[in-house]
Amino acid sequence: MLSIKNLTKRFGGLAAVNDVSVDFQAGQINAIIGPNGAGKTTFFNLVAGAMPPSEGRIEFQGMDVTGMSPDRIARLGIARTFQTTMLFDQSTVLDNLIVGHRLRTQSRLWDVIINSKRLRDEEKKCRARAEEVLDFVGLSHLGHRYIVDISQEERKRVAFALAMATDPELVLLDEPAGGINPEETENLAGLIRKMVDHGITVCLIEHKMDMIMSLADKIMVLDHGEKIAEGTPEQIKNDPVVIEAYLGSDEDVEA
Repeated sequence: MLSIKNLTKRFGGLAAVNDVSVDFQAGQINAIIGPNGAGKTTFFNLVAGAMPPSEGRIEFQGMDVTGMSPDRIARLGIARTFQTTMLFDQSTVLDNLIVGHRLRTQSRLWDVIINSKRLRDEEKKCRARAEEVLDFVGLSHLGHRYIVDISQEERKRVAFALAMATDPELVLLDEPAGGINPEETENLAGLIRKMVDHGITVCLIEHKMDMIMSLADKIMVLDHGEKIAEGTPEQIKNDPVVIEAYLGSDEDVEA
């Protein structure tokens, strides 16, 4: 589904992502791990179109999307969430999700001015899709609550629902379990599995290793902007290069 070839992003003399190549298959949970500053979020920014790469190629389902704008990439079927949930705090949960499905509508300013039939029909479709994804993430009872009044774990779920409201085929999740407790983390892991069961491919960045090792089909490890390993969770947790750079060893813990 996603093929990355020699992807590089330089900021002056610093290569935040350096010559990274990787393929992510459809229908899987793919994880990216690495120390802080390893280039993980920059990698997501490049894939999602938030910034252009210095070098390399990004292909989504065989189409070259390198350097495309974020809205074009989203329309093609790539959605993302952020480390800090990006929601409209003074709007309701449902209104936030209605905004997400606007990506799939055709109404313009003139439709608003004359209150066209197209606008009214698309409003109904947006609301129906918002209600559908809200039910998917288990928050139907919060549809009319304001974002500012819900918990951190609920905000995470709304962010998932907002990504899903765009009708994606690939979702990029940036530290989805950050700032929530172990029970909530396990519940979010279950939601991620549910997304994949419903045909959405997932790629996530996460620091919680128990979650990653039990959830991911494939893991890529970045360090100082470079890919140092990729493979199954079993392969990664036994890779001496990864242990040295990121996971640590039993001897390190004893010391």
